[in-house]
Amino acid sequence: MTNAIRFARPDDASAMLDIYAPFIRDNAVSFELDVPTVAQFADRVQRTLTSLPWLVLEVDETILGYAYASKHRERAAYQWSVDVSAYITEEYRRHGVGRSLYTSLFACLRLQGYFKAYAGITLPNPASVGIHETMGFTHVGTFQDVGHKFGKWHSVGWWGLALQQRAAPSTLANLPDIAKTPEWQVAVASGVSLLKL
Repeated sequence: MTNAIRFARPDDASAMLDIYAPFIRDNAVSFELDVPTVAQFADRVQRTLTSLPWLVLEVDETILGYAYASKHRERAAYQWSVDVSAYITEEYRRHGVGRSLYTSLFACLRLQGYFKAYAGITLPNPASVGIHETMGFTHVGTFQDVGHKFGKWHSVGWWGLALQQRAAPSTLANLPDIAKTPEWQVAVASGVSLLKL
């Protein structure tokens, strides 16, 4: 069995969308109301990878899950914080896929110079709360009744994780440049050993 964590590619969009679409269609985990097209999803991947990591976990050429980071907010003082998300195919949840992806993602974000990661979780969602708290996130607050989907209001809890100790920040590393370093390759691969397949 060949296991690998690697950068997502636009041509992974169809496989990743197969994982993501049920979270849009079947529940309020995602606040999207319509499933994006494969082309729209591929564009998201491409745009993210200009500055932030988007990783997939692939086993024997099958994508079992993905994780990515996005800007926390637009204003400049927020630049050292990111929002993170992970989505795992149903049959491989509770097999270490999420933990593996997040371990690699956070190692990459630390190399880039990020200090904080945040995750918004539609409540209730004990499985998502569980993986985030296992990874060291702590609850920082809840936006009550912030989204309306499937005819009802939903609250979103926010969890935060310190990626490194607070210090004076420096310039964030440019993803295309740092991705060529041996340290980056180690960071990307760091989560593979946590798989329980």
